[in-house]
Amino acid sequence: MVDHSQGPALSDTRAVRLLRQMLEIASPSYSEAALAGFLAEQLPEFGFATEVDAAGNVVGELSAADGPTVMLLGHLDTVPGHVPVREQDGRLYGRGAVDAKTPLAAMICAAARSNFAGRLVVVGAVEEETPLSRGALHILDTHRQPDALIIGEPSGWHTVVLGYKGKLDFRYRVSSAATHPTNPVPKASELAVDCWQRVCELLGPEASHARFDQPGPSLVSITADQGTATAHVSVRMPLGFDPQAFLTTLRARLTDGEIEFINSVPACRVGRNDPVVRALTAAIRRTGSTPVVKVKTATSDMNTLAEQWHVPMATYGPGDSVLDHADDEHVVIAEYLAGIDVLSTALTELTSTLPQLSAAPGGAR
Repeated sequence: MVDHSQGPALSDTRAVRLLRQMLEIASPSYSEAALAGFLAEQLPEFGFATEVDAAGNVVGELSAADGPTVMLLGHLDTVPGHVPVREQDGRLYGRGAVDAKTPLAAMICAAARSNFAGRLVVVGAVEEETPLSRGALHILDTHRQPDALIIGEPSGWHTVVLGYKGKLDFRYRVSSAATHPTNPVPKASELAVDCWQRVCELLGPEASHARFDQPGPSLVSITADQGTATAHVSVRMPLGFDPQAFLTTLRARLTDGEIEFINSVPACRVGRNDPVVRALTAAIRRTGSTPVVKVKTATSDMNTLAEQWHVPMATYGPGDSVLDHADDEHVVIAEYLAGIDVLSTALTELTSTLPQLSAAPGGAR
């Protein structure tokens, strides 16, 4: 582990304390205000100019000199559920210890420790765990496109994520007249099940959540009786998937009910030679580890931002994503600290790389 000597505010002990304090503040989606307020008070101790914006995102800025801008964006919200916060056997437990308070805390500490010659913007976004990603959309509306972007999600401290599947969310609603259970006419509950079966048929037998190049359906929820039914369906989409064409075809195959479109974001992917990917993998190598790059079949705020910002980007963060949303969600403290070192080193690398990109024809600015 790197020995940092810039002062107690940047020590490993302080970094662990920051993460534990974040874990002790419950922040399920739509209830992130307490955590945002806490970070707005803490970030100035790390040198950040800080605000909580109109959407509820906490935004911290460090400006060391004229130079490129790198945005590091993680999310404040977690799924519901309580995991008692405790430190045990070198692990820190708590809801969000993986998804995704540890990546966000690592970004805060890495930005404060780095020697980046330019502007760093660290964002704790709201509502990433919801279909609409309102926090990331507000950042798109209110911030200038940065020269590079790092998304904070659990990749494992020695792994860089190149991309994610997209996501389509919709609801199917149907009602039917009251009748005896033995009447052969379709009941609302049966029609909702039929809709789900049509979704699976349309996506085909190769549909899978295990493959990046195939769609993957999920029946998120269903509330039904013989008179009314509502089903929330989510489809993880590969590159090139057309959500509107899919919904048009699905509507044509349903005899009753209506489909309500909720939201969709396309899949995204960068290449191995992306400057942010190169900076992160080089930083991992400097620790003596072999970097891994991969794509994920879930969705993140990278999808939302990549839709409009065509800049170097990747996703990175300590934490084992197998433990996302788990009842024993935890992070290995040594891996959290290693992730801070990797991010800090990568930011230093980007100091020399990004000005060349920005100055080139068609560069990020």
